[in-house]
Amino acid sequence: MSLSRAPIDPSDKLECVSYAPFRGSQTPLIASTQIAAEQIAEDLAQLAKISKCVRTYSIQNGMDKVPELAEKVGLKVMLGIWLGGDRYKNAAEIAGAAALAKEYPGVITAVVVGNEVLLRGEMTAADLAATIRQVKPKVKVPVTYADVWEYWLRHRDVYDAVDFVTIHILPYWEDLPVRARYAAAHVDSIRKRVAVAFPNKEILIGETGWPSAGRMREGALPSRANQARVVSEILSLAKRENYRVNLIEAYDQPWKRQLEGTVGGYWGLIDADQRALKYPAGQPVSNYPLWKIYLGCGLGLSVLVFGAAMLTARRRPWSPRFLSWLAVGVSATASGVLFGIAVDKMIYESLGYGGWAMWGLLLAAGTLAPILGASALIAGRALPSFLELIGPREGRTKSWLARGLVLCFGVTTVIGAMTALGFTFDPRYRDFPFASLTMAVLPFLALALLNRPTHGTRPIAEAVFAGVFAVTAIYTGFNEGPKNWQALWTVAAYLMMAVTLWRARGEQPHDDNNRPAQSEPRLDAAAAL
Repeated sequence: MSLSRAPIDPSDKLECVSYAPFRGSQTPLIASTQIAAEQIAEDLAQLAKISKCVRTYSIQNGMDKVPELAEKVGLKVMLGIWLGGDRYKNAAEIAGAAALAKEYPGVITAVVVGNEVLLRGEMTAADLAATIRQVKPKVKVPVTYADVWEYWLRHRDVYDAVDFVTIHILPYWEDLPVRARYAAAHVDSIRKRVAVAFPNKEILIGETGWPSAGRMREGALPSRANQARVVSEILSLAKRENYRVNLIEAYDQPWKRQLEGTVGGYWGLIDADQRALKYPAGQPVSNYPLWKIYLGCGLGLSVLVFGAAMLTARRRPWSPRFLSWLAVGVSATASGVLFGIAVDKMIYESLGYGGWAMWGLLLAAGTLAPILGASALIAGRALPSFLELIGPREGRTKSWLARGLVLCFGVTTVIGAMTALGFTFDPRYRDFPFASLTMAVLPFLALALLNRPTHGTRPIAEAVFAGVFAVTAIYTGFNEGPKNWQALWTVAAYLMMAVTLWRARGEQPHDDNNRPAQSEPRLDAAAAL
């Protein structure tokens, strides 16, 4: 999808945007983290070009410098006070925020006493209302509290303590996720519902937006195009209906991925690393800005797959079956189409050394498996069992091609099983590895269906993994629902993996050419067709 215009109008500024300064490995989860004033000043100078105001959430980690630095670039500040279960820390936050409000009365336009503290269950509504009333005499600006819209409706007593109501409406995170195309209408509907419940005070949308990367939740798909669409439509609606909106958020925040998975780190309008606006005015919005590079690499991979198959065919005394060539064609086409998507997902979804290692290995397996699988398909070789790589020395294969193939098979099996079990026991923030997994699975499945040995026993390891994939696939499909195509695609890959593993057979005697003695091309399948 592409848009004719950027979601941010270059001739107008945003009303307000949530701001957190953390870059790279910086995180507020480490109490000692201190952000340099120079770094904050650089951010605020950039934000002043697109927004009238920034909303903060705390005065810790160097954020107490925001009002002073915002004043220099003409930004207003909605100053946040972070509340939690520690009364001493709460008192320190309140005292510091009150001092800042007195020192910068022309900059700080409102004080937000607490953010989603009711949602987190760290305070009762009565304690929160008392805290808000404690803050109000200490500042001369309007005071509010911010939380998910449902919690305002559940705790109406907080309404009496605030000067205006600040609600969070995040269509992606709703209990029943909302598709991007309906997100703006959902935000407007909820705002009107809350306005009916609280008719005498302004309703500020304190957080709304859409993620640009991460896993689907039912029909809600994070993507660059969807983020641009949702932001654009919400801003247009707010301007038409004349209400204030604060977008979440200014910059992508990598540290949030530790709490919310990939999706948590990609709510920003500005990229975390390059500090560049994701949607420059006048440029079309693309989910894959590097698509030309991805296309070229994908075509190159397809050529390699066909090249491996043709090179193998030239060395064999028999003509390969049509079904073998068809399987090579399917594998080459799928790997070529999916390669760019798989690389893009690895770049955005890898977190830490462990994440990069896991997704990098799966992508490597998905890249090599079609090439090695094409050679095996045309040669009539069966998919090696795990024992031929890690079993007793006398039973291990001596073919480097076979070793490479079974190594790819093993990597795909282990990483695939890890992700499948993750979707069963802790699925909320996990990404779906459908692209790399499909690239790897297709040639394995083709070998299992077309070049299966005529005798041998089913290895225990392969049988156990087959059961794991089958059970977890069924559970994941029901748990994620029929609207989530990423989940359904991944489930299909798991089921293909289950079939492949179940059809595996143990070590076979090899002839002088290191080819299984009884795995010559079988004509019965072709004849049956």
